[in-house]
Amino acid sequence: MQNIVFAAISPHPPIILPTVGSKEDREKVQKTIQNLHKLGEKLKTLEPHSIIISSPHPDWGFNVPLFFLAPEFSGEIKKYLIGSEDPSFYFQKGKDLYKELDQDKKYALIASGDMSHVLKTDGPYGFHPDGPKFDKDFIEALEKKDINKILELDKCYPEAAECGLRSFCFLLGILEAYDKNWEAQVLSYEYPFGVGYLVVHFLLE
Repeated sequence: MQNIVFAAISPHPPIILPTVGSKEDREKVQKTIQNLHKLGEKLKTLEPHSIIISSPHPDWGFNVPLFFLAPEFSGEIKKYLIGSEDPSFYFQKGKDLYKELDQDKKYALIASGDMSHVLKTDGPYGFHPDGPKFDKDFIEALEKKDINKILELDKCYPEAAECGLRSFCFLLGILEAYDKNWEAQVLSYEYPFGVGYLVVHFLLE
């Protein structure tokens, strides 16, 4: 039985919530919002027993992705809060976690996190050249399934000010241990406010 039935990367800015962001703000991130809703419909049809969601932040780090991806989910939700250890640490944690999963249950994986926060001079954290370089290299490495490169990106671009890499590595560790073929389908990437929002759907064998 295929026990991993869904996997995705979701950004988590509170501004995309209708109760937080203005209509004008939300219009600037329509690709992000639309693709998260589409993934939510996909997840619903797969009827997982449990959702495993990782995030570098409490509260909105979990609540924003779940608002779009699992608004009516009534099953078990397992939250793992990501810290500041090396990305390889969380990659291994993901591999270890997979060994504990019930082979007779269906799991959905959500890696919550934003990309670089230094993509625009008028953004909340200003601009640094490491920001766009990190985002570009991460997306390219993910599409090529170059895990080794992904695990070293924080060292290559130490000033990228990203928050999602370790959360993403945790999910990739689970998929590595799952040992089935996967492909990363990048649905959208945008940064109207200077913070990168990446939405990825993992196509699973």
